[in-house]
Amino acid sequence: MLTHLHIRNYALISHLDIDFHEGFSVMTGETGAGKSIILGALNLVMGARADLKAITEGEERCIIEATFSSPKEIIIRRELSANGRSRSFVNDEVVTQVELKALARELIDIHSQHESLLIGDDLFQIQVVDAIAGNSAEYEEYSQAYHAYLHAMTALREAQDLAKKAQADADYMQWQYNQLKEAQLVAGEIEELEDEEYRLSHAEEIQASLAQALQQLDSDHGALSLIHSTRLSDANSALAERLDSVEIELKDIVSDIQRIYDRTERDPMRLEQVQERLSMLQTLMKKHHVQTIEELIALRDQLGEQVQRIENMDEEIEQLRISSLQAKDTAEQTAVQLTQTRQGVCDKIAVQLVADMQRLGVPHAKVAVDIQPLDDFTETGKDNVQFMFAANLNQSLRRVAEVASGGEISRLMLCIKALIATTKGLPTIIFDEIDTGVSGAIASQMGEIMRQMADARQIITITHLPQVAARGEHHYLVYKEDTAIRTETHIRQLSAIEHEKEIEKMRTL
Repeated sequence: MLTHLHIRNYALISHLDIDFHEGFSVMTGETGAGKSIILGALNLVMGARADLKAITEGEERCIIEATFSSPKEIIIRRELSANGRSRSFVNDEVVTQVELKALARELIDIHSQHESLLIGDDLFQIQVVDAIAGNSAEYEEYSQAYHAYLHAMTALREAQDLAKKAQADADYMQWQYNQLKEAQLVAGEIEELEDEEYRLSHAEEIQASLAQALQQLDSDHGALSLIHSTRLSDANSALAERLDSVEIELKDIVSDIQRIYDRTERDPMRLEQVQERLSMLQTLMKKHHVQTIEELIALRDQLGEQVQRIENMDEEIEQLRISSLQAKDTAEQTAVQLTQTRQGVCDKIAVQLVADMQRLGVPHAKVAVDIQPLDDFTETGKDNVQFMFAANLNQSLRRVAEVASGGEISRLMLCIKALIATTKGLPTIIFDEIDTGVSGAIASQMGEIMRQMADARQIITITHLPQVAARGEHHYLVYKEDTAIRTETHIRQLSAIEHEKEIEKMRTL
């Protein structure tokens, strides 16, 4: 439950610290006093989107901190900075907004004024039925099967689309692949061919250069002969060894030069072959917009895989079709199980809501939960769930949003919340003027229902009705004060005597 709320520099609140208690608490105050500000702060600390305009004018940062006992103490803090930064903490550890919202759902349910309009929303109605049915296991099983079915169908459609496109391009793709395959591409071949072309094109120049080198190194007066004839005294043995090493190295160089010279010759036919090969490879690279032979090889392999896949496409599509049918069958089975859990609580929901609505001044109320099958799967199953309602004798059941008045919607929403509260272990529920549109004895009955709900959990309600406020075990007054600097919103818990006086004041307004 919520035990403490701390607010600093939020809207009209410069500083606020207030303790909350078990049971049924009411929060009252004049219109515009700031009750919605306090509720907005609570929403923010529970993960609502941050609005920098909420920071008190002239301040750099606002802090909202809520303390819960559940059963151990949990402290949630939200900090907003004027520079746009927002941070969330749980027991002083940074958490994401997703994590914060997930935790909040387990701690508190804040029913805002506009939420009553959700009673006509299809998703809300199915969520109510699921909450009463307690079918989270069946829902999770269906959800997994549903998404597996979507994945299988996507894979099948993609393969079918690819098959249509590939069929149109199949001949051209096959021709491209055959051309690259017949080219017998070899990695690094361009560089080798370019080296060979240079040697063949400049054979005479190369031979002349090599002959000159041989003459200078290996002739009667060449370097080898001079080094060989050089003799040093025994005192210079180290230098003599170095000369021997040089002589050996020069002999190896001469041998290599001779080998290159012997194989270097003019070969016009080979030169033509090399040039033709180079031209062909360069044409292929230009055609396919690549820069290297390695990229051509990768393209060839890719085309080969595509050609192979096209050839096997019918088989692949058939396998995907079988998989999608199996996934659909599993989704169908789990959807049926989910539907059964919902159908099992429809009568229970209707009976309880009718009893509570009669208690709240609608003596001829009729309620039914209608479940109709959908043609296809949705995120929530294959069910269209509708709450049907009639308030008067001889009135046919119709969708709630079509026939219920504002006061009836408020009462029906309270009854739904009370019913959900008996099955979902939320420790805290906050109602923001859920009693809008009612008065008199009906308001008193709504207050009594909330007080009874508080026997098992903490209930806090914001109200303008003395009949509801009178039921509160703890009474908080929200009020504004004007200072020399600005208008401030405050909240304080009333004593028993102050509570009675405030109720009397509310009755006279």
